[in-house]
Amino acid sequence: MKIEIVATSRKAQGTGASRRLRKTGRVPGIVYGEGEPTLIDVDHNNLFHALRKEAIHATVLTLDLDGKKEQVLLRDFHMHPFRQQVQHIDLQRVSKDKKIHMKVPLHFINADIAPGVKLNGGIISHVMNDLNIACLPADLPEFVEVDLAGLAMGHSIHVSDLKLPKGISVAGHGHVGDAVVATVQIPRGAVEAEAAAATTAATAAVTTAGAAPAAEKSAAK
Repeated sequence: MKIEIVATSRKAQGTGASRRLRKTGRVPGIVYGEGEPTLIDVDHNNLFHALRKEAIHATVLTLDLDGKKEQVLLRDFHMHPFRQQVQHIDLQRVSKDKKIHMKVPLHFINADIAPGVKLNGGIISHVMNDLNIACLPADLPEFVEVDLAGLAMGHSIHVSDLKLPKGISVAGHGHVGDAVVATVQIPRGAVEAEAAAATTAATAAVTTAGAAPAAEKSAAK
């Protein structure tokens, strides 16, 4: 998905200047990376709706700055504490021949046919919802797919089990590959019900065992 952000360069900076800018329906921001940082402002409504798309958070964006286009990544944005208002945006320039580090969402598929779910009534627990990766800008995926089709009860899928697209590697320390992505477990309610049933059965057994000698004594009389 191609997403373009239209921006205008600005010179005024500081809290007061940013506040005045927001009152006109614009959002202050900055573009950094190769070259000098550039102060920008963008239309609030267009940006607000764009930020609601999952793809914008893991896609190389086209920035149209004063009519000149360049490739950037969305690195950060700040929202108003209680209003639906974007306060600031940070963009980073990218170079096509330099690897980038990005956090991309995980998309889980085939949960309904996982043996632990279909055969044992378990539920899928998502331990991770996104993954830090490294790749060239052209190889950046919008998401990484996690296939749960073979997940059995009590088993887990680890980062090392994921089938990553070509040119993609996991970013982070060596232990990341052992990190759990998802697991299938018995629902908590079922566990509690099973424990309660076991307790009831044990109590009944003790009661029955204690009643037998009493009955024998009564018969002897």
